Amino acid sequence: MPFQKLPGGTRGMRTPPRLLSKLLTPVMMRIHRRSGDRFNGMDLPSAGGSAHHPGWYHNIAAHPDQVWAEVSGVTHRVQVEQLHGDPRDRAWALITERAPRFTGYLAKTDRQLPVLRLTPMT
Repeated sequence: MPFQKLPGGTRGMRTPPRLLSKLLTPVMMRIHRRSGDRFNGMDLPSAGGSAHHPGWYHNIAAHPDQVWAEVSGVTHRVQVEQLHGDPRDRAWALITERAPRFTGYLAKTDRQLPVLRLTPMT
């Protein structure tokens, strides 16, 4: 099934100005790598419940055949699958079990938070 971008929401946390994001992103990446690929105790960074999807989601939607993921300092080419229905619900339950902070994001926004499965390509 081709990758179809989910619609954004109408309410949610405000996103920082682009300049601030541009300056902070490299710093956050260094902190993330030095802390063992964890950020605030979580494995997955996100847009924190904002009304708009994070930039990485738009990039993946635009080029789903050109996605690489870095895990423990090693970059892997991956196949992307956006989950829907029961597979998404099961994955979301696992994600929120491991990172309970994500459950709070649902109260902040009315957009559906995307859940993507990344499978290493051999």
